[in-house]
Amino acid sequence: MSEAPLQTGRPGGIPAFSDCLAAMRPNQWTKNTIVLAAFFFAFWDTAQEIEAVDGLTHALPAMLLFCIVSSGVYILNDLRDIAADRAHPVKRRRPIAAGRIPPGFALGLAIVLLAVGIVASCLLSMAFAATVVTYVAIQVIYSFGLKNVALLDVFVIAAGFVLRAIAGARVLDVGISYWLLLCTFVLALFLALCKRRHEKLFVDDAGGEGRASLEQYDRRLLDLLIAITASSTIVCYAMYTLAEETVTKFSTDRLAYTVPFVIFGVFRYLDLAYRHRKGDRPERILLTDVPILVNLALYGLSVIIICFPQR
Repeated sequence: MSEAPLQTGRPGGIPAFSDCLAAMRPNQWTKNTIVLAAFFFAFWDTAQEIEAVDGLTHALPAMLLFCIVSSGVYILNDLRDIAADRAHPVKRRRPIAAGRIPPGFALGLAIVLLAVGIVASCLLSMAFAATVVTYVAIQVIYSFGLKNVALLDVFVIAAGFVLRAIAGARVLDVGISYWLLLCTFVLALFLALCKRRHEKLFVDDAGGEGRASLEQYDRRLLDLLIAITASSTIVCYAMYTLAEETVTKFSTDRLAYTVPFVIFGVFRYLDLAYRHRKGDRPERILLTDVPILVNLALYGLSVIIICFPQR
C-alpha cells in the first residue's frame, strides 16, 4: 500500500513557489531548444540571410513560450495521473501527487500558463501561434488518453518535437528541410523508446505498476524498435547533409563531415541506456554526460568551421 501524500504546503492552501516551479518541470525545458534549430540553420543558409540579433529576438521568445505552454501541459498531466503517481516510488514525490499543491490551484496554474503562452504567441506570429495551439491540443489529448496506447504514445511524443521545429521556422518565416524534420522525428522516437524500455525494466524488476501502455510493450520489440530508430536517425541526418537542397543552401557539401559526431552521439546514448540503464531522463543526460557534451561542442565547432567561410 502506498503511503499517504505529504501535506507540506503553506497555510491557507497556498503552495510554496518552489513547489510551483517544480511542478512546471524546468528540467524538461531543454527539450524546447529544438525551437532554435530553424534559426541556427537559417543563419548559416546563404539564401536566407537571417541576422543574428533580429533572428534571436524572435526565436528566443518563441522558445520561452514553448517552455510556458509545455509546463502547463505537464501540470495537467500530473493532475490526470495523480492517483497513479502516488503509487509510484519516485513520482509520488512530485508536488501535486505529494499534496503540496492542491488540485484546484494546480488546475488554475495550468490554465494561466496555457493562456499566457497562447496569447503571447499571437503577438509573435499567427502562424507560430497556430503551431503552438496544435502542440497544446495534441499534448492534452495525449495526457487524457493517447499516452495509454502503446506505439501511438511515442509517436505523439515525437510529433511534439517536430512541431517545436516547425514553430521555430514559422516564427522566423523561413523554410525548413523535410530531411531535418524527419531526422528530428526519428531521433525523438529513438529517445522515447529508450525511455519506455527503461520504464518497462523498472516496473518488471520492481514488480509494481506503471503506465498502462507499458503492459502492451515487449522488451524484445522495444530493442528492435530502438535499433531501427537509431539507424534511421543516422541515415536521415546523413541524407540531410548530402541532399542537393542542403548543399545549395550552405554552399558546401562538407556538412557530411559532421556525420561521425551524430553516430557517436547515438552510440553513446545506447551505451548509457543499455549498460548504465540511464534511458529514463534524456534531458538530464544531455546536460550532465561529459562525453555527450564534448561531442556536442565538437559538432557545433565543426559546423561553424565548415559554414563560416560561406557566410
